[in-house]
Amino acid sequence: MNRLPFSRRRRALLQGSAAVTALGFPAIVKSQSDAIRFGHLTPRTGFLGPLGEYAVMGVTLAVEEINAAGGVMGRKIELIAEDSVNPQTASTKAERLLERDKVAVIIGEISSASGLAIAQVALRNKKLFFNTGCNSDELRGKSCNRYMFHTEAANSMYVNACGQALLRDGMVKGKKWYSLTADYAFGHDLLKVAKRFMVKNGGEFAADELVATDVSDFSPFMLKIRNAKPDLVVSNLAGAQITNFMKQYMEFGLPYPVAGFGFDTAVAWGAGKGNVTGIWPLVWDSQVKSPSAQKFTDAFVKKYGKPPENQAWGDFLSTKHVAQAMNELKTTDSTKIVEHLEKGARFDVLKTREGYYRNWDHQLLGEMYTIRFKPASEVKDRWDLFTLSAPVPAAGESLEVLAPTREENACTMPA
Repeated sequence: MNRLPFSRRRRALLQGSAAVTALGFPAIVKSQSDAIRFGHLTPRTGFLGPLGEYAVMGVTLAVEEINAAGGVMGRKIELIAEDSVNPQTASTKAERLLERDKVAVIIGEISSASGLAIAQVALRNKKLFFNTGCNSDELRGKSCNRYMFHTEAANSMYVNACGQALLRDGMVKGKKWYSLTADYAFGHDLLKVAKRFMVKNGGEFAADELVATDVSDFSPFMLKIRNAKPDLVVSNLAGAQITNFMKQYMEFGLPYPVAGFGFDTAVAWGAGKGNVTGIWPLVWDSQVKSPSAQKFTDAFVKKYGKPPENQAWGDFLSTKHVAQAMNELKTTDSTKIVEHLEKGARFDVLKTREGYYRNWDHQLLGEMYTIRFKPASEVKDRWDLFTLSAPVPAAGESLEVLAPTREENACTMPA
């Protein structure tokens, strides 16, 4: 990924309404002296860049709506939004946001490695960090801390959601899987969780391959898959990796079923109709029919001319949750907000049931979904690529069903 010099950083100081240029980069707006500052960090370049663009759109829309409704305790939110690029840059910018810019909270991130770097800075400063895109179970496990909350679902939750469909279709017990895994923190963690699920349910690996994040030519892997003749091809890839892999998989015409344990709709939109197949898990989609979900989707389409992606959902939701907690408590004090959330505060999560952040690992619990891709002949437009399952867990089940247990994801947070 390219690293922009700090002298060229673009900072969004958003007053009243958050502004974003056509390229997704923030405009500079004059600061308000009495505004409450929110920091936003997310990658906008490299293989996660397409997701970062949606993250910026989501947080921007949330700030606009909050400010239009009276802000936080009658004060406007001023958004300082920057490109996190990589873990080192994420750490440096987090320090500047908290120590120099005095933001009340940091929201965002997609890379698990960068998320960990931001979380360590937030803990030192005893300030809130809401993770909107990092999936690693380790962030909720041994790397958890009291000031980090997770709106994004954990890898375990994605695996368990997709796994329900695979078990139903008889694609686990006695089956051989061929997996491709992104070679960085997120992928390694996802592979670990996927293996645990597979072994528990009687499957085995024909092979598992680590794939560098800058790989764009997957033809060597296609030849290996063809020779291995697996029962299922499993993707533990991320971002643009998924787009490139699936396009080439379809071009090769391989006959083996495909499933993925990590997914973002932007990668499918980037591939286009007829270029993605299989079963994949999803934390949210604009097809969700709850009133608040449709309101968000309508507002997003009106502003940006396209439907919101699940990453936009995460950044929008986190911003709304932080503002709601501050307004309810009449404070921006991070420690008091932590205590409030740990007591089981409920939030609208743009689904059919409310969600809450677990008190012991700070994971947001809510419904999830799986998707199946439509045949190209049934696709109506570039956004209409798949059908969405009913929510899982089912209405009568606990939201804890998909989430890692204490035994699977031991988190110890000092009081």
